[in-house]
Amino acid sequence: MPVLNEERHLRNSVRHILEQEYDGEMEVVIALGPSTDRTDEIAADLVRETASLERARVHTVPNPTGRTPAALNAAIKASRHPIVVRVDGHGMLSQNYIATAVRLLEETGAQNVGGIMHAEGENAWEDAVAAAMTSKIGVGNAAFHTGGEAGPAETVYLGVFRREALEQQGGYNEEFIRAQDWELNFRIREAGGLIWFSPELKVQYRPRPSVKALAKQYKDYGRWRHVVARYHAGSINLRYLAPPAAVCAIAAGLVVGALVTPWGFVVPAGYLAAIIAGSLPAGKGLSLKARAQIPVALATMHMSWGFGFLTSPKALARKVIASRRPAVRTASVRP
Repeated sequence: MPVLNEERHLRNSVRHILEQEYDGEMEVVIALGPSTDRTDEIAADLVRETASLERARVHTVPNPTGRTPAALNAAIKASRHPIVVRVDGHGMLSQNYIATAVRLLEETGAQNVGGIMHAEGENAWEDAVAAAMTSKIGVGNAAFHTGGEAGPAETVYLGVFRREALEQQGGYNEEFIRAQDWELNFRIREAGGLIWFSPELKVQYRPRPSVKALAKQYKDYGRWRHVVARYHAGSINLRYLAPPAAVCAIAAGLVVGALVTPWGFVVPAGYLAAIIAGSLPAGKGLSLKARAQIPVALATMHMSWGFGFLTSPKALARKVIASRRPAVRTASVRP
C-alpha cells in the first residue's frame, strides 16, 4: 500500500484487507510517505493491533520521496510471498477480492488481473465525481471504470500480480509519478504477458474532495500519459487523444468567437450542451445537488486531462528514458 496523507481512509482500507476470506498466508505492507496528517500514527496503531495475528500482520516501510512507484517498489521489496496485491490507502477491496484474483490468475495464466475502480462518494460533490468517473462520457470505454465483460485488457485498476512478472520487468518505473500502472502493464504485454480484466473484481474508490484536487489529479494523468506515449511508441489510441482535441477545439472556438465571428462560440456551446445531456443518465438516483455538479466534474476531468497532455514537457520523457527501470525482488500473498 503506497500511503500519503490518508488519515481519512487508511484504517478502513486495511480493515477491508484483513477481513478477506482467503485461505493462504497474507501480509500487509504499508509504504509511508512524508504525510502531514495522522497517517503515520494510524499505521503504527495498525502494526501494534495486528502484531499477535498469525494469518495477516501489518508492517511498514519508509518512502521518503512520497512518490507512488517508489512506495510500491519499497513495499514489494519488503514483502515475501509470490503474489502481490496492490491496494491504495483510499481503496476498499470488495468481499473475496483476493481469493477471486488468485483463482483468476490460475485459470487464465495471466501475469496481472484486475477489475473495476468502483468510485463512491461520501457527499454531493464526491457523488458527482463518482458518476462522472463511471460514465462513458467521462472516461470513454475504459472497462475498469465503466465495467464490461471479462477478457484481455491493456491495463487494469491496481492489479494482482505474479511475482515473476514484476521481477522480469524490474518493478515499477520510479520516474513515472503518474501512469505507472499503465506503463508497467504495457511492458508486461510487450514481453508476451497477459493482463486480464474481470468485473468480478471490484475496489471501492473515494473521489477527490474538491474541484481543485480533481483538476490536479487529471492534469497529472494527462501529463504522464503523454510521457508514456513518448516512451512507448504505439501505446496511444483515439480515446486518449479526445481530451486534448476538445481543449484545442474549445480554445479555438472561443478565440474565433471573440475576434472573428460569434459562430465560433458554437464549439464550446456544443461541448457544454453535450456534458449537460450526458450528465442526466450518469446522475440517475443521485440527489439534485449532486446531479447539478456532474457537468462541473466532467468539464474538470476533460479539460484538466487535455491541458496536462498538451503541456507535458518533453524533458520528462528524456528523464524517464535515461533512468530506465528500478529493481524489485519480492511480493506479498501466498496462494
